[in-house]
Amino acid sequence: MAELGIPHHPAVAIEAIETVWRGRTALQRIRFTHAGFGGRRIGPATWEVLRRGRAVAVLPYDPRADRVVLIEQFRLPALAAGMEPVLIEAAAGLVDDAEDEETAARRETAEETGLAVSTLEPVGRFLLTPGVADETIALYLALVTAPEAGGDGIAGHAGLDHEHEDIRVLVVPAETAFAWLDEGRIVNATTALALHALRGRREELRRRWR
Repeated sequence: MAELGIPHHPAVAIEAIETVWRGRTALQRIRFTHAGFGGRRIGPATWEVLRRGRAVAVLPYDPRADRVVLIEQFRLPALAAGMEPVLIEAAAGLVDDAEDEETAARRETAEETGLAVSTLEPVGRFLLTPGVADETIALYLALVTAPEAGGDGIAGHAGLDHEHEDIRVLVVPAETAFAWLDEGRIVNATTALALHALRGRREELRRRWR
């Protein structure tokens, strides 16, 4: 694999990069200086950076039924943080090297919900944990036809066996999802951002997508 570098920036001088671990992602130890706000040079500092790269997240929305499609799955880092490890989330995943973000968004939605996306509505591209990782996430709202669900909101199961995914698909009214957000039940930051975006654009999307 090629070494992961740091893009050039006129205010930053990279003195050394050491890759201390590499799997699907990489952990690097980087020594650098940068220009401070007052013009003086800051550093040299050494920082560990997790190089995760590009990711996407998709919140499927059915404007006719006014329902959203969410997923539930186990997250070990949530348990490590002392939180409930089964999270309610939007479909999400890393972008493969050869993919563009919209292609990845459609793929992840199909893998994690079983749904085909009709239209993607970009929300924005965001840094998730800028103090730790270079990971960015491109967030989308997606036009779908929501599947039928039982009285408990469960519409089936999805996920890839070779990635050890065990995903439960939920279909709930948009107002229920917004209530979960307001009650603090949604602790995944990306999912919270997606629901805030949908709440702000919901009436417009219902007019445009219907």
